[in-house]
Amino acid sequence: MATAPHTKSEYDAIVVGGGPGGSSCALTLARAGRSVLLLERDAFPRFHVGESLLTYTADMLERLGVLEKVQKSGFVVKRGVELTGTEGLSYRVDFQSIGEGRRNWTFQVERADFDKILLDSAAEAGAEVVQRARVLGPVQEAGQVTGVRYTDGTNEHTVSARYVIDASGRAGVLARALGLRKTDNSIRMMAVFKHFTGTNELYNAGAHGDIVLGNHPDGWVWAIPIREDKLSVGTVVPVDLMRAGRAEEIYEEFVGRIPRIKQRLQHTKVSAELSGETDYSHYADNLVGPGYYVVGDAGCFTDPIFSAGVFLALTTGTWAAEAINSSLTDPSVADDRARLYERFAMTGMDTYHRLIRAFYANNYSVYEYLWEECVSGGAPISSVLQLMNGDFWNPDNPLGRRLREAKEWGVFENYEPYFTHPVQGIREVALAR
Repeated sequence: MATAPHTKSEYDAIVVGGGPGGSSCALTLARAGRSVLLLERDAFPRFHVGESLLTYTADMLERLGVLEKVQKSGFVVKRGVELTGTEGLSYRVDFQSIGEGRRNWTFQVERADFDKILLDSAAEAGAEVVQRARVLGPVQEAGQVTGVRYTDGTNEHTVSARYVIDASGRAGVLARALGLRKTDNSIRMMAVFKHFTGTNELYNAGAHGDIVLGNHPDGWVWAIPIREDKLSVGTVVPVDLMRAGRAEEIYEEFVGRIPRIKQRLQHTKVSAELSGETDYSHYADNLVGPGYYVVGDAGCFTDPIFSAGVFLALTTGTWAAEAINSSLTDPSVADDRARLYERFAMTGMDTYHRLIRAFYANNYSVYEYLWEECVSGGAPISSVLQLMNGDFWNPDNPLGRRLREAKEWGVFENYEPYFTHPVQGIREVALAR
């Protein structure tokens, strides 16, 4: 009989996926003294897109106790966003205007290294991490998820847990197997991207460390400095347009439409060839159920335009862990904590989805909706910056309220929003158990 890669037959929790959502969940549970098995399909470090972080993400990293590790890893500090277009004009959004008492900086990261920091931190906290473990599906008994089946490439294994957390990102291993995955056809876009090395600040017309977002009539382009000499450049266009041509040619054409990004690529070399993500808009209509939780991109993913993917993964992963820990301590609160988690997660994901819908409904322009409709209507610029940096759970943010009034832009149906501070609220709810 083959020896299983895991060391126990039953755990308090099994986490499927070792990205930010899975690592934060496993880390939080392990620090609480719970037995955790994390199953990751790939071997880290591995390439991943989604490199620009929100300022609230840095708050979450501090909350998780890993901010210092990230700071020491040589990632680029991000203090603003440059908005530009085909004419070469630009507008800089400076995080100094985000408001008193708020963090005004964050990071642009190389996800291969960033994600490994989080995964290693989970292992150091006591989580049992198995890489190159492909989860085949959940194990169920009387309608409750009680474990998973997985393969290590040679043998198939079955392992049990009191809770299983789907943090498998767009793969949505558990969400798909349980029939929770729904396709969102309101935004049908495709992203293609490359990495470039040898970048030189002499060719940067903007501020050091800023992400550059360039819009054009057919979509938008990003340029993210992830190391001092490395740039991630991608373009997002409608799926139908991409499928009508060759991806490489469309990429070159659309990146070339943005003069300030094209200028930055002078004398660089491609270090990661063209990759793509397509048909990626989806959601799960339930984020909790008997024996399971769904976090991060496994629960909802729309578009990378406002860079909230890592933040939502970290917050939902940590909130799920706190809810599970409380439920393991006192099973009588399990249903209440599960419902509260789902309301919290849906509120954040839905608000972010609405922000993205506003962008696409206004010709790929941040200006038209965020500035003309909101700031000119009396909303302070700080409220816009706060929302764009993760203030998705604030009932008093005027832009958030405006977005939630647009019924046609919602993604989840029939849920009651839960408003709280995205970072501090985790501990407040946990202490109230």
